[in-house]
Amino acid sequence: MINYQRFTLDNGLRVLVHEDHTTAMACVNILYDVGARDESPDKTGFAHLFEHLMFGGSVNIPNYDTPLQEVGGENNAFTSNDITNYYITLPSANLETAFWLESDRMLSLAFSEQSLEVQRNVVCEEFKQRYLNQPYGDVWLRLRPLAYKEHPYRWATIGKELRPIEEATMEDVKAFFFKHYVPSNAIMVVAGDVTFDQVKALAEKWFANIPMRPKPERRLPQEPKQLAPRREEVYADVPVNSIYIAFHGPGRIQSDYPVMDLLSDILSRGSSSRLYRALVKDQPLFSEVNAYVCGAIDPNLIVVEGKPLPHVDMAEAEKLLWNQLEILKSEMMKETELQKVKNKIESTMVFAELSILDRAMNLAFFEALGNADLYNQEVDRYLVITSSDIQRMAQEIFIPENSSTLIYYAKEQKHAE
Repeated sequence: MINYQRFTLDNGLRVLVHEDHTTAMACVNILYDVGARDESPDKTGFAHLFEHLMFGGSVNIPNYDTPLQEVGGENNAFTSNDITNYYITLPSANLETAFWLESDRMLSLAFSEQSLEVQRNVVCEEFKQRYLNQPYGDVWLRLRPLAYKEHPYRWATIGKELRPIEEATMEDVKAFFFKHYVPSNAIMVVAGDVTFDQVKALAEKWFANIPMRPKPERRLPQEPKQLAPRREEVYADVPVNSIYIAFHGPGRIQSDYPVMDLLSDILSRGSSSRLYRALVKDQPLFSEVNAYVCGAIDPNLIVVEGKPLPHVDMAEAEKLLWNQLEILKSEMMKETELQKVKNKIESTMVFAELSILDRAMNLAFFEALGNADLYNQEVDRYLVITSSDIQRMAQEIFIPENSSTLIYYAKEQKHAE
């Protein structure tokens, strides 16, 4: 149970305070309710570009990192399809430095052509290195548009392609900032060796004068139900053949999300999981297998993937993966197996509460989902799941017409055939 208090400034900034006086550190986490799903289809990659631009200097602070390092602080950020999250950890005695830095860049970025050029190059380089020049790097550039046809989850956080980032103008950048980087679209969580009154006073001092602007309205197209299997096969510069099968499933706040999440753990969490035991350990047919959910707020994907050993034909490998999914659909799992997976989930969630940074990020994320209280109810949502819930979810999700299959053939193996 994570205790916290909350208040909201007149400009709409929500602030949550979690006091923990067992540490001498403090964490300031600011989540902006904007991700790649909020981009225009012809201007993708902007949410991620902004994550970089936010470190390029603001109206009164030309260099973001230097003042923070001088007081023993660290910072970082990440972007997903749903949110953009910035965080600072520093000795609690220097808490005000974090407020000063974060308020200035919420007030206004420097918007210099030089900063835009530098960060544009950084993002383009990242796109090339991580997505284009790495084996399987373009998985999500292929799998997302295969699985999604209408919803903006059809592009990756980095964007669909380099062109929109290469061509981004200062007007584009300013429009994105003043639409999404507004107090009413932000959630600030302050955790650690702090007091509620101290945080309230600092928030009033540093954030209250930032002008109120309306929270952007989100109107995203709904993804229609998939009615037929989809498939893409590519020959690529990859070391070994690989299979990815994506299935549509419930979004993060839907009641069945924990069931799907547990389903992925039953399939591939640890050495006693279904896929590992059947296809790697007992009968060595795959070098690796995995299953995971994307954790997205809107309707999600659960992905089953594997790299078959060279002697296994790809059609056979695909059948082997489907066989494991069919077993979950046709046979009720034993209570002992389900309990084992639940125990792992529970210990992971408890472990995630150990650092003040994790607590701050989780409170912010669940507040973005609708209410930070949901975080304290999360473990219980998993503990009540039954074997019949698991079977029902497997029967609903693991059907051919709900599948999008991406297959990589290693070029060398093609020549060898």
